[in-house]
Amino acid sequence: MLPDMQEDTTEMTEAEAPEISHVPDHGEAMRIAEALLFAAPAPLSAEELSGRLPEGADVEKILQDLTELYAPRGVNLVRVAGKWTFRTAGDLSFVLARDVVEQRRLSRAAMETLAIIAYHQPVTRAEIEEIRGVATSKGTIDTLLETGWIRLRGRRKAPGRPVTYGTTPGFLEHFGLDAIEDLPGLEELKGAGFIEGRVPSDFSVPTPSDADALREDEDPLDDDLLQPLDMHQTEVGEE
Repeated sequence: MLPDMQEDTTEMTEAEAPEISHVPDHGEAMRIAEALLFAAPAPLSAEELSGRLPEGADVEKILQDLTELYAPRGVNLVRVAGKWTFRTAGDLSFVLARDVVEQRRLSRAAMETLAIIAYHQPVTRAEIEEIRGVATSKGTIDTLLETGWIRLRGRRKAPGRPVTYGTTPGFLEHFGLDAIEDLPGLEELKGAGFIEGRVPSDFSVPTPSDADALREDEDPLDDDLLQPLDMHQTEVGEE
């Protein structure tokens, strides 16, 4: 009787034993993620990394550990436009200044237009001109479109159906922003010297949003059969 009871107990223990899952080595997964981020030609999202790491790897923990590991180094792991990439440490930018290829500077009109689009998007050319108080040439808009920092969003539900503009992920990446909400607010702009003197009591900096979804006062561009012609007609109508 005793041997039989012992055999039954052994069988029950084996049946109740939990299945052992394979947990990947965290250190090795960090090395793989590090290599992927270094070699990537563009920032990578957590989802993109997860698809190339060992199954079961804790991507969030890996990114957190890499961020802390590189925080005191010459390059930092930073998050821009919701994705991850290595960037030169901000306090060392002066060392590399001589090695940077100087890009063509945007005109003051282009910078002002870009700022208005970033803060007021979705915005039309006519609305940009109203905020700036001066006319905005088509060339200025074209220049910003060529940089890849702004995009055509849709058409305003208004006479002439003018095109609306918004920023792109490329805008966030270029200016080192994780999200459009990271743009400086009123107090930050004042502290940086961009706003001087007494500010009117009713003056405020709008809360920017670059959501892909069209707003109620926008129509999609999908119904444009001849987009170049329509854009030209819209620009003429707004002048």
